[in-house]
Amino acid sequence: MRIAAIQMCSGLDPAANLAALEPLLAEAAGQGVDYVLTPEVTMIFPEDREQLRSVAAPFEGHPQLALVGRLARQHGIFVQIGSLPIPLEDGRFANRSVLFGPDGAQRATYDKIHLFDADIAGLNAYRESATYRGGEQAVTADLGEFRLGFSICYDMRFPRLYNALANSGATLMAVPAAFTVPTGQAHWHVLLRARAIETGSYVIAAAQGGHHANGRATYGHSLIVDPWGKIIAELDHDRPGVLVADIDAAAVAEARRRVPALANARDFAVPDLHR
Repeated sequence: MRIAAIQMCSGLDPAANLAALEPLLAEAAGQGVDYVLTPEVTMIFPEDREQLRSVAAPFEGHPQLALVGRLARQHGIFVQIGSLPIPLEDGRFANRSVLFGPDGAQRATYDKIHLFDADIAGLNAYRESATYRGGEQAVTADLGEFRLGFSICYDMRFPRLYNALANSGATLMAVPAAFTVPTGQAHWHVLLRARAIETGSYVIAAAQGGHHANGRATYGHSLIVDPWGKIIAELDHDRPGVLVADIDAAAVAEARRRVPALANARDFAVPDLHR
């Protein structure tokens, strides 16, 4: 199977972001890929919550998603929009990933589970949960001879999610992201390789990269990792581009045979050390 990660520098205008995505999708399709992943916040990378409210469209009849479905059908490939914000009834948003099939129909959706709420020394507290509501369900979907496991950005720091996905049959983990430059330099490659190694799965990570209209800078470096933890393809920069690699389901079976960590895992008790 041939897969592709698209790297973007999304801004504040959904129409402009979609216009930037179209030729990149066509480039990937021209290289004979079966599946394409785009980054987190593909359609809108907001400056603040109010700006997000002014442009985020309801999920039903979403204009940009409707066009992506037509593009998937036109090219005859699976297209996964890494994520986009979807308004919810409580005034917050879902950070939602959407998979389209080669027929243009929606095949699966996933709402990002883990939200970044942190107090950072020298900075104001960051509360992603003030804007977004976390999802509550892991998601997999059939992708030809592979089974796709869904995740988004900060999810990659939580191995239990990937373990659950692998135990549900996932053999290819999708990680659309918008990593900051400092955390990207420190953790991006290490975390993604670890998720591949511990589950014996392929990992495809499509990243935002460069300086955005909202004032943020993201790391880029989209990459594809094999089930043994080897990086088999990488965009070694933060500019828009298309990354393509061929993957083989036999490599998943071989990695899991050589290191049967999924099969060997056991439940265990943890003592109350505070006593």
